[in-house]
Amino acid sequence: MAVEEKYLDLPLEDVMGDRFGRYSKYIIQDRALPDVRDGLKPVQRRILFAMHEEKNTHDKAYRKSAKTVGTVIGNYHPHGDSSVYEAMVRLSQTWKVRNVLVEMHGNNGSVDGDPPAAMRYTEARLSAISSELIRDIDKETVDYIPNFDDTINEPVVLPARIPNLLVNGSTGISAGYATEIPPHNLGEVIEAIMRRLDKPTITVEELLEIVKGPDFPTGGIIQGYEGLKKAYQTGKGKIVVRGKADIEPMKGNREQIVIDEIPYEVNKASLVKRMDELRLDRKVEGIAEVRDETDRTGLRIVIELKKNADSQGVLNYLYKNTDLQITYNFNMVAIKDKTPKLLGLIEIIDAYIAHQREVVTRQTQFDLNKAEKRAHIVEGLIKAVSILDELIQTIRASNDKQDAKKRIMEAYGFTEPQAEAIVNLQLYRLTNTDITALEKEATELQSAIAEYRSILSDDKKLISVIKKDLRQMKKQYAEDRRTKIEEKIEELKFNVEVTVASEDVITSVTEHGYVKRTSIRSYTASSDEDFSMKEDDYLISLLELNTTDHLLLFTNKGRYIPLPVHQLPDIRWKELGQHLSNIASIDKEETIVKVIPIREFSKDKYLTFFTQNGMVKKSTLDLYFSQRYSRPLIALNLKKGDELINVYLTDGNRDVFIATNKGYGLWYHESEISVIGQRAAGVKAIQLKEDEYVVNAVLLNELQEKRKLFLTTQRGACKRMSLDRFEKSSRAKKGLVMLRELKTKPHRVVGFELVDNEDYVQLFTAKGETHQVKPMELPLSDRYSNGSYVLDSDITGEVTMVKNQRELKKPFDSEKE
Repeated sequence: MAVEEKYLDLPLEDVMGDRFGRYSKYIIQDRALPDVRDGLKPVQRRILFAMHEEKNTHDKAYRKSAKTVGTVIGNYHPHGDSSVYEAMVRLSQTWKVRNVLVEMHGNNGSVDGDPPAAMRYTEARLSAISSELIRDIDKETVDYIPNFDDTINEPVVLPARIPNLLVNGSTGISAGYATEIPPHNLGEVIEAIMRRLDKPTITVEELLEIVKGPDFPTGGIIQGYEGLKKAYQTGKGKIVVRGKADIEPMKGNREQIVIDEIPYEVNKASLVKRMDELRLDRKVEGIAEVRDETDRTGLRIVIELKKNADSQGVLNYLYKNTDLQITYNFNMVAIKDKTPKLLGLIEIIDAYIAHQREVVTRQTQFDLNKAEKRAHIVEGLIKAVSILDELIQTIRASNDKQDAKKRIMEAYGFTEPQAEAIVNLQLYRLTNTDITALEKEATELQSAIAEYRSILSDDKKLISVIKKDLRQMKKQYAEDRRTKIEEKIEELKFNVEVTVASEDVITSVTEHGYVKRTSIRSYTASSDEDFSMKEDDYLISLLELNTTDHLLLFTNKGRYIPLPVHQLPDIRWKELGQHLSNIASIDKEETIVKVIPIREFSKDKYLTFFTQNGMVKKSTLDLYFSQRYSRPLIALNLKKGDELINVYLTDGNRDVFIATNKGYGLWYHESEISVIGQRAAGVKAIQLKEDEYVVNAVLLNELQEKRKLFLTTQRGACKRMSLDRFEKSSRAKKGLVMLRELKTKPHRVVGFELVDNEDYVQLFTAKGETHQVKPMELPLSDRYSNGSYVLDSDITGEVTMVKNQRELKKPFDSEKE
């Protein structure tokens, strides 16, 4: 008869869910997370226990690592040898573990991330402190479970006579859970546990006076008391960890930064490489050389600086842009009652105390049972010595050991264990002197039994035993704190000069958004050549600036792009610049209307904006500082259909003159425009009629008598006027007329500028012609004239656009425009 095969027909989701659930449970409970009681993951516990079982302890010679790994794999941990060896190596690394649990001979890796030698080359043994983790394990202090093949037993947890979870910390990732517990100072943790035992109502703030914070094996400096407090209260928190660096003087008015401690778990080689890359890429100025001078005496990174470099600025830049300063995130997850839990400092301490209570109770119970058994036997031996001759005769008359035991139990009332001890008694023990030794032992045993019973019955006595042991551990193993704690997180400030080589350059921006910077050498060599740009494009700004300056580029859409000059592409004078869209994401129909150079974003300076629909807005300059320039930022809020036409940088004491297309001009003082926020829309600058819009606005200063108002109409007429032809008015009026109104083909203003002797203006016509006008060659006109015709619009087409020719300016040598 065929054997009936049985298959379960199950949905794939159920099977997958079940299998993944089992796998998750396994890696959470039995692989990646530490136990809250002894602070060990299963593989670590098995390594330590295997070494203890093999008597591979600190008081004996080192033994080949491969032998230990073989024992661990064969008896307790059926996984790859590399995973076991790597776990074993980590327990021996002084830069990873605050108090090493394994001592290793040979190459066990380095702080540079070098791999350890293969396990056949290295030798290892338990450290002294590991023995404290395992001490009294043979006194039935912890539960045992069968190993993977049921051949031997292994402990569920170690007795852990030192609070290993906090002392050495832990890091791990499992399914749905990760843990990050930093190492602490052994002395501080033990002190905190004893304070908790004395005062069960102690708060986290009080504990923080004892446990100042993590104590990393690599030292360093921790900043942020609030982050520590939150982490110790909740189990999650954030602190800043930075390396220890000193600025030392050198010969020749130079300095060097010497780093002798780096943050925890930072790879030194990568850190040095990153610092050198910053020097090579010229991301930071002032570094001459980066050297790793680490040797057997200790860690030492030297950053040699150039002459007169800003050493503190360079150091702050390194803190901010390398792993010389990191953010450490606490995530104190451990297995408590077979479940992963996020634990605060008090909960971890309480779990450890509960474990020690159990261990000490079980140890005392074991010692009590042992003492009682021995006392019972000693009592029998004392009685036996007093009736020695009769006993000998009884035993001699017996057939064998079993018969002898039976006879003396019946004849003299001994118990089975006592009878066993008597028949096994060696002859030399029958000397006369031995009775005193037995009586002395009996007395000692009785006092020990009394002591053990009092510990088991009195909780205070039990706690005093725990505290006595902890004090002994502190005395034996406590070391000075290595990591320094600072309450505040320092704000890292450095001038732009630290990151940018100071160099004078020529910057250019065109209306269509082509930008570049050119070295003065390239400009001087090619300045007789025309500036290269596309046919219908023209130059908006040509300035000699320093690489440490900024440019603010304002667009017709009321947005702006803050551009540090050093971030502009370095392109030769002959070549076309790079389009703004490669730097920031601007819209297709967005054009640049004004470029303003900035040396310092001061609160005492203002930006004044004018829009086509007659609005004006004034805001303080400091609001426009931004580190971001990947996309345009809002400069002012424009209503629908409105456009930005001009922006000025001002000290707040200028006069404003606004001109409209219908020939009206309004003059008033800037103080009439109140200062408002960055994104606000502003106030009315001039009252407009229907179909009237603002052509341009100019700002006048105390030198205004030298400069003249110049306007151009669509019919090719140009006109120069002095300001004294106008009366000063106030904001939001309609202004005074600047043209004589004609019934047929009236003149309309297409260009309005403030000009002086050096200026010349270009007129662009509808037929694509360009005409150049020198405004100062035109006669001065009054308000009611229509000026002089400089071209015949019937032939050339109407004037569509007027542009002031841009000459190279040095804006910071005199007042900015």
